[in-house]
Amino acid sequence: MKIAFINGSPKMKDSASNCILKELKAFLEPDINIIYEYYFRKSQVDIKEMEQLSECDVIVFAFPLYVDAIPSHLLSCLIQLEMFFAPIEEKNIIVYSLVNCGFYEGHQNKLAIEIMENWCVKAGLKWGQGVGIGAGGMIPGLKDVPIGRGPKKNLEKTFKQLSNNILKCTSEENIFITANFPRFLYKLAAEMGWRKFIKANGLKRKDLFLRK
Repeated sequence: MKIAFINGSPKMKDSASNCILKELKAFLEPDINIIYEYYFRKSQVDIKEMEQLSECDVIVFAFPLYVDAIPSHLLSCLIQLEMFFAPIEEKNIIVYSLVNCGFYEGHQNKLAIEIMENWCVKAGLKWGQGVGIGAGGMIPGLKDVPIGRGPKKNLEKTFKQLSNNILKCTSEENIFITANFPRFLYKLAAEMGWRKFIKANGLKRKDLFLRK
């Protein structure tokens, strides 16, 4: 079985999408020998990458939610992939998508996952499953926390189910989860983060409320 991981985050490092794919990979490695990893940070896809993807059995996308949808550079890549895949008659590729957002609630990713489902139809691919992950802002900071522990308890249960579906190439209902962490504390931590960024850029808290 050939599996391709596509990281659709525009970040060069410390992206939640990269952390998510690393966690998922650990559930697949005992049974899978071939895992291709791609980083779609720009709006162009190399023809060699598209050819390699067309030979895969499974494609797993991971990306952040941007304005309740897909990042624009990734959308451009999907359009190119659609034009490449659609004319191929004999293909049996199943797609899974993991979408993370800064919102606490995982269901905020619902529209982006539906976009991926529709893209599969247009590209002539099979839809496997989508996972909407809330509180994505926490994930890079939890990379040293073992999966299944603390805030990452829900992630382990979900990835066990997802990895089983990937290995069997089966489809199931989409899943929406969030961190095992109080919402009010997540909100508080996010607000502290914004204040830190404001100060780092030479501004003050009140500048957030300026209107022009």
